[in-house]
Amino acid sequence: MFFKSMASPLVLAFALTACANSEPQDKDAASVRPEALSHYIERPITDDVMYFVMPDRFQNGDASNDTGGISGDAKDHGFDPTHKGFFHGGDFKGLTEKLDYLADMGISAIWMTPIFKNKAVQGNPVNMTAAYHGYWITDFTQIDPHLGTNDDLKTLVAEAHKRNMKVIFDIITNHTADVIKYEECFPRGSDPMNVPLCDYRSKADFPYTTLGGPDGAPINEGFKGDGPEHQTEENFSKINNLNYAYTPYVPAGEEDVKVPAWLNDMRYYHNRGDSEWHGESSVYGDFAGLDDMFTEHPFVQQGFIDIYKYWISEFKIDGFRIDTVKHVNDSFWQAFAPAIKEHAAAEGIPNFYIFGEVYEPTPEKLSHFTNVAKVQHVLDFAFQSATYQMFAENKGPKVLAETLAKDGLYELPEGDARNLPIFLGNHDMGRIAHFIRRGNPEESAETSLQKDLMAHALMFYSRGVPVIYYGDEQGFIGDGHDQDAREDMFVSKVASYADNDLLGTEKSSAEDNFDTEHPLYEAMKSFAKTKRAHRALRNGEMAFLQADEKPGILAFTRIDAASGDEVLAIFNTSTDTAAVKASEIKDFGCLIDGTAGDQADGYTAPALSWAIYTKSGC
Repeated sequence: MFFKSMASPLVLAFALTACANSEPQDKDAASVRPEALSHYIERPITDDVMYFVMPDRFQNGDASNDTGGISGDAKDHGFDPTHKGFFHGGDFKGLTEKLDYLADMGISAIWMTPIFKNKAVQGNPVNMTAAYHGYWITDFTQIDPHLGTNDDLKTLVAEAHKRNMKVIFDIITNHTADVIKYEECFPRGSDPMNVPLCDYRSKADFPYTTLGGPDGAPINEGFKGDGPEHQTEENFSKINNLNYAYTPYVPAGEEDVKVPAWLNDMRYYHNRGDSEWHGESSVYGDFAGLDDMFTEHPFVQQGFIDIYKYWISEFKIDGFRIDTVKHVNDSFWQAFAPAIKEHAAAEGIPNFYIFGEVYEPTPEKLSHFTNVAKVQHVLDFAFQSATYQMFAENKGPKVLAETLAKDGLYELPEGDARNLPIFLGNHDMGRIAHFIRRGNPEESAETSLQKDLMAHALMFYSRGVPVIYYGDEQGFIGDGHDQDAREDMFVSKVASYADNDLLGTEKSSAEDNFDTEHPLYEAMKSFAKTKRAHRALRNGEMAFLQADEKPGILAFTRIDAASGDEVLAIFNTSTDTAAVKASEIKDFGCLIDGTAGDQADGYTAPALSWAIYTKSGC
């Protein structure tokens, strides 16, 4: 459909004839809008298309909350729409205004970055930034006032549910905002805006039980350690001196800043300095200065279970994405994830969807957190890594086939790898369009757009739950990762955003970007409609028929055992035509999406194309 110019008139005529007067295999899912799907409460996640959005960067529906009700200037309230690291004004009212924009694209589940009350600004005068992203929480019981009120959120959830769309919260248990300081590297009375990092101090070198008390007397005597076998209230009550690694304290004026109140008790934090991102420190260290929770403590464990039960009961949301899962001990998740799932079911939400962020690129490492930690699902960073290699590093489709061949490693508490959320880029690593352009700086924008379209087609038609990163449907490229991949959908005043080129349009980030005629938006809409019309594309087992070592053919089938629905997918990642060796092509005569190949002599696929065939339903 989007590569008509690359096909001969004969091939194009075949494609149009193949789909003429076609009826979808699943008539109930023929409409792209989520209203045509089964009810969101009962709907399996494999029927969904997810949209990952940063509310602050999406749409400003209420300018009165831009500063969050905080007086002063940007260093106090965090609002500066010209700075890429500060609040820009997007909010719940704005997101509610644009629900039809999402529904019309086929989105049926919205995942938002954390929306709880944050410490508005952190850092020193050189690298000061604001909590527009939501990951510096101080109050786990309130909405951040920059985004609106509890009533605004209830309206958003109600309006989404009215459209049969799910709402998924991003939650954190690993850390809170940076409040706790250490005397050894930040003495009391120091400039609060000049915060150094503190080296990590290990349990081996600085044990909980030591001779550091008065006159060399032992401290925390009788504490047996924090292993799973010792995680009891009685054992943790033996920690009565917190100076085992550093001397922690809370600066004046911030003693009661965290909510619930127990979060202000320093006993519930590790207090060992900053993470080195490997080994023990990965679990016990402060995440870039953020206060690391003592998640081995049973009180902390139950405290977070209670916090997040409240949000389910109060707002009847549909799932949680859990941040920084690998930085928390397994025993915490073994208690937390089942408890949350059980509570959601009791609240009438039987398919509550929990998936964790584990920033690891291999199934071997990812599967630990489903198999051992018992988190129901994990974001499929392995899928993202393989598609990155295909479209940015120009490796052959074999990398994806080899990755998904390891799906059996996942012993999911619910379902299998078909239930994993899959994605191409995100707010931390950057956008797929940026990867494509960075890896192929000399190629034309048209070629980059074709690769971007193909990457998204592959995401929609592979096993897994497709996740669109906000702005990708408008051709956002970005300048890199983190703040450079968090552009505004509304008119941006950030110079480094406003000067960006976009794929598929002459517009820039200096303009409003909710164009329902953008080729990528139209493509997502078409992918969603095709996916919903064929059960095999939602639930089918995936089997690879061909996966070339170099850029070329990726061919696979998906078969839904329950309905008998079968599809064949052929992708050509090469810039030349390529031959399909799989004999199964002869059994699939109906093209339902993409560009038909030449079948005059075998089957050759056009350059940078895809074709999805079915045996019936045309």
